[in-house]
Amino acid sequence: MATVPNLKTVTYEEWLRMPEVEDATEEVVNGEIRIMPPPKIVHTRIVRNLRRQIEPQVDERAVTLFVEQFGLIIRRAPLTSRVPDLAVFENSTIVEKDGYIHSAPQLVVEVLSPANTRKRIDEKLADDAEIGVPEAWIFSPPAKTVEVFYLEEGRLVCAQVLKGEGTLTPKHFADVKVDIAAIWPE
Repeated sequence: MATVPNLKTVTYEEWLRMPEVEDATEEVVNGEIRIMPPPKIVHTRIVRNLRRQIEPQVDERAVTLFVEQFGLIIRRAPLTSRVPDLAVFENSTIVEKDGYIHSAPQLVVEVLSPANTRKRIDEKLADDAEIGVPEAWIFSPPAKTVEVFYLEEGRLVCAQVLKGEGTLTPKHFADVKVDIAAIWPE
C-alpha cells in the first residue's frame, strides 16, 4: 500500500505520484496537504440542491458543473490545489493536464462547514482570484446567507449578502436563476 511521503510539503511532481485519498477531501495549500473529512449531510444537501437547480438551465454541451471531487490547480509551485464544492465551467475554457484542471471556472461555490474560519475562506477566495475566477458564492448554512463575490482588480470582493431567500443569477450564465429559499434543506 502506498503512503504519503514523510515531508513537510510536497511538490507538484511528488503529489502526482501519491495515491488518491478515499472518503475524504484533500487540498494542498502552499505544498501542505490538508485532509478534511467528508462533508456533513446538510452541506451535501445544499450542494445537491444547487446542482439540481443549475444543471437543467445550462447546455451540457457548452457548460460543465463539477460537484464531484476534482483537483483545481491554483499553482504548481508552491503546489496549491483546491476542491470547490461546486464549480461551473464554460467547456471551452477547461484546461486539463495530468488529470487535473489548470484553468478558472466561471463560478465557484463553497458551502461553509463548522471548521471553516474566515481566514480559511479568505485563503480560498485569494486562490480563486489568483487564477481569475470571476465570481464566487459562499453559503452559510447556520445563518442561511449567501455572500456573492466578484473579481475586481485582482481580488474577489463581496458585492452582496443575501439572507434566506431571493434569486441568484451568475454573471456568466445570465439565463440561470437560483431560488435561494429552495437551497436550504428542510
